[in-house]
Amino acid sequence: MITINNITKKYGSTQVLNIEELEIPRGQSFGLVGNNGAGKTTLFNLLLDLIRPTSGKINNHDVQVNTSEDWKNFTGSFIDESFLIGYLTPQEYFEFIGDLRGMNKEDIKTFLNQFEEFFNGEILGKKKYLRDLSKGNQKKAGIVAAMMGNPQVVILDEPFANLDPTTQIRLKNIIKKLTEDRDITVLVSSHDLSHVTEVCERIVVLDKGDVVKDIETSPETLQELESYFSA
Repeated sequence: MITINNITKKYGSTQVLNIEELEIPRGQSFGLVGNNGAGKTTLFNLLLDLIRPTSGKINNHDVQVNTSEDWKNFTGSFIDESFLIGYLTPQEYFEFIGDLRGMNKEDIKTFLNQFEEFFNGEILGKKKYLRDLSKGNQKKAGIVAAMMGNPQVVILDEPFANLDPTTQIRLKNIIKKLTEDRDITVLVSSHDLSHVTEVCERIVVLDKGDVVKDIETSPETLQELESYFSA
């Protein structure tokens, strides 16, 4: 379980996040939506200890993220291209991440074989550095790397952006499969309301750093969200 208590983040006098309490149970597929500046990426950066809170704390499976690094052993994530190592090829990058996750070369090969369709022949065996791939293909590599080593928590910020429609559909199927066994907690932020309602069983709406909606996904959720954002 991930628990967020009295989290605030300020830059000078400007408050960009203010969440009194939020719990994300183990195995939940959790969606985060909001307009630009709502605080989505700020929250994910706090979850990953990339920035420190002004006040409050976040626990990831009983580990406080800004006081211990133990949560890194069971958490995979991809926020943006800065998570990649640009001078490596995708294969070298996967081998590097796999080694960090305790995987041998055969484990890595078996794992990557699952994503042959998702890669669409554009990632492996091309002798290109990650920095030379398109934004979409960089995102594919980062998303797959986030899932290596059987993580208990996977955090993906705007995973559908820069992906073509076919790859978006394939990614939705991957995320759904990831949460089937109810053992992996998946957190997804997205500007695309239809995608996030399709893959997440719960959706939280942020507005200027505040939680304004906390919805259990149903057939009516997409319409509810569209009505909220069009008001």
